Amino acid sequence: MARRIAFINEKGGTGKTTLVLNIGDYIARQGQKVLLVDMDPQGHIGKSLGVDVQCARYSIFDVLIEKTLPLKDAILPTCNGNLKIVVSNKLLTDLTINIAKDADRHIKLKEKLDEVEGFDFILIDSPPSLGLLTVNILLAAEEIIIPVSMTYLALDGCAEIISSINLVRKNFGHEGIHISKVIPTLYRDTPLANAVLNRLMAHFGEKLSKTVLRFDDKIDQSQSFGKTVFEFAPNSEGAELLANLGKEVMNL
Repeated sequence: MARRIAFINEKGGTGKTTLVLNIGDYIARQGQKVLLVDMDPQGHIGKSLGVDVQCARYSIFDVLIEKTLPLKDAILPTCNGNLKIVVSNKLLTDLTINIAKDADRHIKLKEKLDEVEGFDFILIDSPPSLGLLTVNILLAAEEIIIPVSMTYLALDGCAEIISSINLVRKNFGHEGIHISKVIPTLYRDTPLANAVLNRLMAHFGEKLSKTVLRFDDKIDQSQSFGKTVFEFAPNSEGAELLANLGKEVMNL
């Protein structure tokens, strides 16, 4: 069975999509079969890989509202043969309206992922908010990775997702869900960043990744060219750091 890992922080701009894309690509380059599922209406997973998400035949929205549409029909290839994606677009903002009366509205994503075979890892990108989308993600995943950019607002978002995980355990009995890693992102050597990093170390201990993702413009540039950093700038510092993070995730 595939490891299901969701990247979540209820604060935006923490690097969720960057981590999903590049860690997924790294793991796939090690010979593992990886599926990326975009649950953010912004659709950045597909856009960052050069896919026109508005023109895709099926998006995750279609899969979640159509009971008879299997998720496998929405899977698209990438330049990496071991890496596949399911894209999202703005239609996903209407999901709650469409499924609000369904008895299984909280487990739509889990039900669809349960049908999928042939993958070693399923990585899920999340919206920067708590709502029905995020509850679906929390109930579908077993492992949670929290990216935290080096600001106090992102630290607050980290605290909020911990609270949300505890509520899911309590209200839905999903005892298997756990935080497997907290990843500091967008790090620059400033007093504020170091203060946030020290707080993360004190609170999370061994769950904090050994690798701190420093800011590297090659990472942003790669996404603007529709590529991962391993395709665009494989010898960059960003590629080295993301490879190290990929190794940490694989070895969890």
